[in-house]
Amino acid sequence: MPSHIEVIATALFVIAIVHTFSVPVFAGMANRKGRHAGLWHMLSEVEVVFGVWAGVMLVVMALLSGADSAIAYLDGRNFTEPAFVFAIMVVAASRPIIQLVNQLVRILARLTPIRTELATFFITLSIVPLSGSFITEPAAMTVAALMLRDAYFWRPEQVGFKYMTLGVLFVNISIGGVLTSFAAPPVLMVAQTFGWDAAFMATHFGWRAAAAVCLNAAVLTLVCRKYLLAGEIGGARGDSRPPVSPYVTFVHLLCLVGIVLGAHHAIVFLAILLMFIGYTHAYDRHQDPLLIREGLMVGFFLAGLVVLGGMQKWWLQDLLAGLSPIVLYWGATALTAVTDNAALTYLGSLVDGTNELWRYMLVAGAVTGGGLTVIANAPNPAGFSILKNYFPSGAISPLKLLAAAAVPTAVAAFMFLLPNAFS
Repeated sequence: MPSHIEVIATALFVIAIVHTFSVPVFAGMANRKGRHAGLWHMLSEVEVVFGVWAGVMLVVMALLSGADSAIAYLDGRNFTEPAFVFAIMVVAASRPIIQLVNQLVRILARLTPIRTELATFFITLSIVPLSGSFITEPAAMTVAALMLRDAYFWRPEQVGFKYMTLGVLFVNISIGGVLTSFAAPPVLMVAQTFGWDAAFMATHFGWRAAAAVCLNAAVLTLVCRKYLLAGEIGGARGDSRPPVSPYVTFVHLLCLVGIVLGAHHAIVFLAILLMFIGYTHAYDRHQDPLLIREGLMVGFFLAGLVVLGGMQKWWLQDLLAGLSPIVLYWGATALTAVTDNAALTYLGSLVDGTNELWRYMLVAGAVTGGGLTVIANAPNPAGFSILKNYFPSGAISPLKLLAAAAVPTAVAAFMFLLPNAFS
């Protein structure tokens, strides 16, 4: 039987999920400039939702079980992932890194035998998400979101195009990190337990993910072809500043690689981040403002999810254990939309007596559903934070995002259900 605290935590978890879908309502209330506009504005920030309700849970826990119990629970949580997403987001969003990626995309676009406008858009939504298998998904999300912001999202019109693009971006990032065993959070949580290495991921997940990513990007490029060629969508804003020094770019790359390699050790990547911040101040003429605020808010969101999600084991693990592989696949896809997919796969890895097909279906379903909502995949809040101000009222509708991600999710679902070695 669950404890009173676990039941309360699950109730608060449900409230937090409802809150995320209610963000446009709070944004509308904030825009009325009433007496409590500041409160409504805070509650309209998706990034604060889980942090706020996690705080409520800790207060309730302290009142019912004592402050020592609440502190002990907090000490038992692992906040390495929120800290890592913050660090990688700040470094990956720096001007030298974005300029380097833009140059590489332009080179690839010129080598592609289609119009540059189409090739650039396709590469941004395919090659960049697939690079998440090597630079980690949060870094790929940050880079792709900033490129989309500067090239396509900065204009106030074309809201439908923005939602379709955001849906494809979230899905492609979620599945684009499974070519290796260390870059996608839901894979990272189980790779060692299941004995999955990079070769296993490439042969069982990688080619399916790559095909789905390219197909999603190609379909959206084809749908928007007329508008992209006519210049009705996007049109990158010019930058009259001199290009960044290659030496500065090299140092930024070293910091990015160092943070990726130290992803499991908070003291390592946070030390690199502090040195990076100092370096950017020393060479500020080569920099744009760092995404410190946005990174902190994303970290706060994920930390709240860690605190609230840690109390969901009592019902989620038993639910997963009782499902057949095919039901598990669709169940994991749906559950991912309302809970972090890394937490889902971790709890599934604790189930005893599972076979390889069951494990494959668990992870495949978790990454397939990772683009449906902002809470479904750890990198999603990073993209959400970067792009939300370019939507009406500065808010992204969760229902419209869900609708926009439905088709690319279906494509991914089909690819991962193709016959595999476990059938």
